[in-house]
Amino acid sequence: MEQEVLREGFLVKRGHLVHNWKARWFVLTSDELLYFKYDGSQKDSCQRGAVLLKGCRVVSPFLEYQNRPLVIKLHTKSGTHHFLEACSREERDNWADDIISVVKKLGAAGGDGGAEQEDPTGAQLHNVNLSKVLDSMYEVHSGITMSSHVEQGSTYSNCFSGSAVVDWLVFTQLALTRVEAMTLASALLEEGFLRPIGLKSAEALRSAGLGEQLMDDSTALYSFADSLTKRGSVKAETSLSAVEMSGRVIRRGYLLKQGHRRKNWKVRLFVLRSEPAFLHYFDPTKDDVNPAGGFSLRGCLVSSLEDNGVPSGVKGNVQGNLFKIITQSDTHYFIQAPSRQEKMDWIDAIRELT
Repeated sequence: MEQEVLREGFLVKRGHLVHNWKARWFVLTSDELLYFKYDGSQKDSCQRGAVLLKGCRVVSPFLEYQNRPLVIKLHTKSGTHHFLEACSREERDNWADDIISVVKKLGAAGGDGGAEQEDPTGAQLHNVNLSKVLDSMYEVHSGITMSSHVEQGSTYSNCFSGSAVVDWLVFTQLALTRVEAMTLASALLEEGFLRPIGLKSAEALRSAGLGEQLMDDSTALYSFADSLTKRGSVKAETSLSAVEMSGRVIRRGYLLKQGHRRKNWKVRLFVLRSEPAFLHYFDPTKDDVNPAGGFSLRGCLVSSLEDNGVPSGVKGNVQGNLFKIITQSDTHYFIQAPSRQEKMDWIDAIRELT
């Protein structure tokens, strides 16, 4: 029997083992808070965990993160802390109110809430800077050795095995044990710094339902991401200035945006401003001070895209609720909203400023 969904949407969650922030799709039910990783645009393809809410304490607003004023803290009955960031004060308060309501109902009903479901690993990695680990791996003289490997008749160049990654992390003392090394390497894989190569590392993981977990195996192959030498986000069409960031904020929200180069879908925090009319988007895992991109709405065209079929220019598995913005310089932005209502609200708000 399926549980009733009380609320769902994007929140940005701090990791337990590696304290980086990741956008996740959250689903609140009558006794737990489920969270999923978006695989492409399929929000329910890979559940990452569940927080049982009986006996949970909710702190909102949680203001200890100076640059993240929209965080909710959940302190579970088992003593685990979860930190969740919303896209706006209104969203933060709505999520907190609904979670508190569930906790109160569970407390009134009594009974044992059970243990919280966590990721199955005993590794304890805290405050790891993944970019520095990656730079060390990529260092010419002391980094990991890349070579050619043959798998099922196919030759893969400039790659390394999963066990080689684990060996290197332990040897350089970036991890104390092989379990820690696997956790750290899996974080690099999930962040997109490493990518699976060949059938064993790519298809076997998906069929086993292991998500983005690196295999400590000499035949599972990996390489650095194609974008390693050109890390960074797509630049804004116009140079960022204090003027375009000074407008009044009309709307904020998490939306999925298709990349210009790789055509993959990523969660972005969109901020719509007026006077002057600009739309900026930010990487929600970082901050909302430095945009990943943005453009003036002057002369823009915005249109809703139908959900029956995949429109031209759109790649990947699309959930729906698509709309498109064409800028004055003829750049096309494809965006997905979490619901049809949100899509129409965004379209109406943008049209008022074009």
